[in-house]
Amino acid sequence: MAKVKLTKNALKAERDTLKRFRRFLPTLLLKKQQLQMEMRALKVKVMAKRKEEEDLHKMMFDWMRLFADPIDWTSYISVKEVRESEGNIAGVDIPLFNGVDFNIRIPDPFESPVWVDDGIRALQSLISLRLERRILEKQYELLSEELRTTSQRVNLFEKVKIPEAKENIRVINVFLGDQQTTGVARSKLAKGKSIARALIEDGGAAA
Repeated sequence: MAKVKLTKNALKAERDTLKRFRRFLPTLLLKKQQLQMEMRALKVKVMAKRKEEEDLHKMMFDWMRLFADPIDWTSYISVKEVRESEGNIAGVDIPLFNGVDFNIRIPDPFESPVWVDDGIRALQSLISLRLERRILEKQYELLSEELRTTSQRVNLFEKVKIPEAKENIRVINVFLGDQQTTGVARSKLAKGKSIARALIEDGGAAA
């Protein structure tokens, strides 16, 4: 802890600092609580998307393995653009998933199996789910980092800054109180000496 000046100005500065910390702390605690709530909700969304993605993947695998000939799906479908925008949660900028556009090559009905169309649609859904899930995970990661920073600030205020300001105020008050007591004692001593001197002088005059 830095050495504190033992003056009235320093006392006022420490009191102002303590007030400021106490005013900011509830805001930080509220932000921490909001981040924790949003992260819990995001975790549920991520798990739901992951389950939906896994179920669709399993269904496609079970369905496609019934057909003998392998299909080169990249010749039929590819991602053209992932559409994103920006949102904000508890002061944190996050990406939002707005959909995905695909490059689709229509299968030749005379050269491709009849179920390729269904496969393309299923792949569109699977890719879209995967991209959305990844963006939700990115949101969670960003909020997690902000929660870590906010928690550190809360701990700094609660465990370091506020106790430090309180201790500085106590030390300054003790010093100033001692100074006042010493001043009063000196004043009384000086007054006593003055009275004694006056009595001696009066006694000498009377003699």
